[in-house]
Amino acid sequence: MTAQESPRRREVLDVLRAAPSPLGVAETAERMGVHPNTVRFHLDTLVAEGLVERRTEAPSGPGRPRTVYTADPGMDRGGARDYRLLARILLSRWASADPAKARGEAQETGRAWGAFLVEPPPPFEEPTADRSVAALLALLGELGFAPRAEGADEAGGPPRRIRLRHCPFLELAEEHGQLVCPLHLGLMQGALARLNAPLTATALEPFAEPDACVAHLTATATAKSA
Repeated sequence: MTAQESPRRREVLDVLRAAPSPLGVAETAERMGVHPNTVRFHLDTLVAEGLVERRTEAPSGPGRPRTVYTADPGMDRGGARDYRLLARILLSRWASADPAKARGEAQETGRAWGAFLVEPPPPFEEPTADRSVAALLALLGELGFAPRAEGADEAGGPPRRIRLRHCPFLELAEEHGQLVCPLHLGLMQGALARLNAPLTATALEPFAEPDACVAHLTATATAKSA
């Protein structure tokens, strides 16, 4: 349980933040009106979470060194996050632009990130469709798309489709599919281009089926002429 989830731990943290100087266990407990052992337990946890700093002060006179605690001066990282709201804000601004231009920019952004998220093949290794599709599937799997390649022909050719059974940005895609889906297509195109793959993603059918989107793969002009 984090400081955000524990009211008592949050109270300990608030007491330390309000104090003008570092506090010991007994002082913190006195200000809260609880047993020192209770405070000690929560302080140990807050130290482990990186929210509180513990140090030893030399005594001003005879006696043992004193252990004191101060709240970390940085931003509280135990609070709630709402990245979906941030994404909605950015997408809504993008969507207010010219639709065709916004789709093109979304796809180009996806291409840039797709190229960034994969490693190019080693030198002198000729890229094959199978290796390229495997690398693309690995990337899409890491991103949470639950991909499955389909449509390989009997001659052993590469898959012609990738079924995406999960969308990690589902709610955003439902609201701003005109931007999110081109971005996904661009992501696949950029990754395949970075892999020097002999094929590319030519289309993405959003919600082609009730439980999946479908990306279509086609051999590149270079691969067709080889």
